[in-house]
Amino acid sequence: MSFGETPITVVGNLTADPEIKFTEGGAALAKFTIAATPRVFDRDSSQWKDGSSTFFRCSAWRQLAEHVGDSLAKGSRVVAHGRIRQHNWQTPQGEARSMLAMEVDEIGASLLFTTVTVQGKRSNGPASSGSDPWNTGSNRPKEGEAPPF
Repeated sequence: MSFGETPITVVGNLTADPEIKFTEGGAALAKFTIAATPRVFDRDSSQWKDGSSTFFRCSAWRQLAEHVGDSLAKGSRVVAHGRIRQHNWQTPQGEARSMLAMEVDEIGASLLFTTVTVQGKRSNGPASSGSDPWNTGSNRPKEGEAPPF
């Protein structure tokens, strides 16, 4: 995330299956909408009710987009983190239009109401290369000794 961008985290449900497209260069793009609906307590009826939903139009790129398409579907409850982007355009009649959308950097299933099984392993970085920067190897302290850091 660059300086000056507006970060946002949204918790909600997908309103439809993600739409996956590919650019001419082969980059995957996932488009989807997250509905965030607060629960409010109605004192008159002494019951919880749905508040007004806010709909966030979202996009994810490249490998994340492919994972979204393979993993999520309509109704999936997710936690998404990213940044707000403003899109400006003109209608065929010359009227200026704009909308806010969320460019997703991270997304995962919410575990509040369900369980999931994570498959696969990280494909890049220290964990997959076998070089664990936190591994003290033979320097591991014996029971009762202080760690070497």
